[in-house]
Amino acid sequence: MARIPSSLVAASGLVGGFGIARATKKRELGGVALLAAGAVAATQWKRAAGPGTAVALTGLYVAAFAGSHPLAKKLGAWPSVGTVAAGVALASWAAVDRRV
Repeated sequence: MARIPSSLVAASGLVGGFGIARATKKRELGGVALLAAGAVAATQWKRAAGPGTAVALTGLYVAAFAGSHPLAKKLGAWPSVGTVAAGVALASWAAVDRRV
């Protein structure tokens, strides 16, 4: 089975979690998707680059989720989620995926 880049997993968790929450009007379902993708990405980060990088990128993932909320007041919901997802994807690619 082909390996899915951790940058794609993390970005998909942020975008997919928001999309699921919005479509179903159940924030909890979006949270499950966000958490599941974050756990998969964190596992990949740890395996490929070690625990320090995994902790840093997981912190960024959580900060991006939290930061998307105030950012949405300035940019709108979807642009905010897209911006933070792109930032996490870029950081993940730079720290992990480009080496693998």
